[in-house]
Amino acid sequence: MQVEHQAGGTGMMADSPVFFRMGTDRERIPALLEGTFGGPLGSACWLVGGGPSLTSEVAEQIARSPIPRMAVNLAGTGLLRPAFWTAYDPTVRFLKSIYLDPGVMKFVHERRAMDLVPETTWKVCECPNLYLFEGDRQRGFQRFVSEGHRRIVDWNDSFVQAIDILFQLGFRRIYLAGCDLHIRASAELCKKAANRGVELSAERSLSEVVAACEKKGMLRSELSECDPGTLYHFDQAKSFRAAVATDQHYMRVVQYLRLSRRSIAMAGLELISVTPGSRLNDYFAYRSPQQVSEELEQSIGGPGMEKTDGLYEQTEPRTPPLKWTMKDFRPLHWTAEEKRGRMVEDGEPVDDDADLLIPTKSRKSFRDEIRRMREESVEVEEVG
Repeated sequence: MQVEHQAGGTGMMADSPVFFRMGTDRERIPALLEGTFGGPLGSACWLVGGGPSLTSEVAEQIARSPIPRMAVNLAGTGLLRPAFWTAYDPTVRFLKSIYLDPGVMKFVHERRAMDLVPETTWKVCECPNLYLFEGDRQRGFQRFVSEGHRRIVDWNDSFVQAIDILFQLGFRRIYLAGCDLHIRASAELCKKAANRGVELSAERSLSEVVAACEKKGMLRSELSECDPGTLYHFDQAKSFRAAVATDQHYMRVVQYLRLSRRSIAMAGLELISVTPGSRLNDYFAYRSPQQVSEELEQSIGGPGMEKTDGLYEQTEPRTPPLKWTMKDFRPLHWTAEEKRGRMVEDGEPVDDDADLLIPTKSRKSFRDEIRRMREESVEVEEVG
């Protein structure tokens, strides 16, 4: 019987998939993607944001690494192509080439399904390799990420949305690049603030500088005459007011993640910043791009350095040096009723190599025959 999943405010059935496709008639087609990309190492993925810290050099290191990358919104444009992509805002704000590229796996809220792809007459739901999900606006910090969720978190933010999507797909280590999550105040604004006696420490965010200036009696209209600063690594400008609101939004999202750290840790998820100066660096581990590259090369391998000569002649397993014997076993108490290919008679399992499901009435005779065959030697005289 299907039971409605109540935790986190979700309304989908507990056994419903998180992701689905949809036809133009709004018929849903389940997509069983949960855990697809999980692996024994704790699968890793890049999450690429739009911050100005994402340079061409960093993008090249990301592109060379042996793990996929997810981009949000317009992040990565002109620098790298993502394997996964998501966005929170309206469809018209994003790129036609992302929606129509079969090589990019896309994830958008179901409310975008009937939007038109920019510069086309196609519906978003018709795009190749595109999956939809329902949003969860009731998600709290205590269960921010969980395999039990059947919706994707809705905190009005594409970055947090991307983290939850990657978790549901099976990734457990996420490297955050281009995720500055602050807008640095411009030199022009800082100079004007200093001239009015506003004392500022180095590298303060736009909203913090504005708040300090207003506390000194400076008007927002006066401040808005200044350049708000560099917002993104791609071409996109905002008004001074919108830039301040964006910086305040970034601050709020970082604090959401800080307050969710226990949930993140208990779910086995690692968030690792690869963004110098990010607001996240006060609360989450930081690695340089070079350190991440070395870690990945050691754990996964270096695609640019792997040798192929002689591999087609290999016949033996290529295992690392082992001190102890390695042998596969079945779980101890698996039964035929669990469809694991074992027979049980009078509570005792049949030998592991008798892996046939045999009707109950015939079990004893089959077992006797198998034992007889083992005891008698068989000589095969035919050749071939």
